[in-house]
Amino acid sequence: MGTAYPVADADPVAVVLAWLAEHPKVAEALGGSGRVSGIREAPWPHLRVAPGAGGDMRALEWAIEPEVTLEVYGDPGGWPGPAALRRIALIAALAAKELPDAPAKPGRPVVSSVRPSGVLIDSPLADGQPRHLFGLLVTVHPPLDAP
Repeated sequence: MGTAYPVADADPVAVVLAWLAEHPKVAEALGGSGRVSGIREAPWPHLRVAPGAGGDMRALEWAIEPEVTLEVYGDPGGWPGPAALRRIALIAALAAKELPDAPAKPGRPVVSSVRPSGVLIDSPLADGQPRHLFGLLVTVHPPLDAP
């Protein structure tokens, strides 16, 4: 009964956020480092990594496949345009797809698959701030050394 509880610590958002925050291609696409986090904040453009609304929690026993949402925000003044935000979102998604090939880190959840959950959406905020959304299904399981 107690062997399934480590799945609660297999947080795909934390793993994807940490990976993308250190990824050189993502930093280049965003125009510098320090532009990836879990909140919407300047400097712009900015990538927010957040929990998604979909996914599959399977049997809650080992591997789960929740959705992680990549949100790329432009400046509230309207730049960069949709084509640039789309490009940034796709670069971030492609970088996230590299996670399954990365060596597992002790004590960290293991990602075995990253795939799109749908389409890339141009979805500006009500105040006009540009934003693109892209969902990823991330198959993750607890660290191999989990109890």
